[in-house]
Amino acid sequence: MQYTLEVIPLPVSDIDRARDFYRDKLGFHVDIDQEVMPGMRIVQLTPPGSGCSIALGDSIWETMAGPRPAPGSYQGLQLCVADIKAAHKELTDRGLQVSEPVQYAPADGATFMYFKDPDGNGWAVQEYRQRAEKPLHELLTELAGRQQ
Repeated sequence: MQYTLEVIPLPVSDIDRARDFYRDKLGFHVDIDQEVMPGMRIVQLTPPGSGCSIALGDSIWETMAGPRPAPGSYQGLQLCVADIKAAHKELTDRGLQVSEPVQYAPADGATFMYFKDPDGNGWAVQEYRQRAEKPLHELLTELAGRQQ
């Protein structure tokens, strides 16, 4: 059985402001923006090239057991790119306040930059140069096979 991570609900205080931020500053595609059932509006956005989306909605948390996360409480969400310098330029050209790339080690996968959404949810962008040749799930499967 294979499981795919496809949607991450994201706690935000203003759905329209968050939708506009992710669409306009990050270039995410708006997949859904509608009331999916009476009283429940969902906005689902997908980063270009990703198989995983984020879902914004003020009633979405009522469908799940457990505490409702506060807007801005998610930290460590991560996007991966093949060229972090090109991604930095694209994001800053869109008006996003994003940190300069930081290389923690010379290995592929060790360069990151960071930003926050309007509520303070924290994101990292990781450069994984091999992504230009293979999808990340294939690279990680190969890496796991070498470590066994």
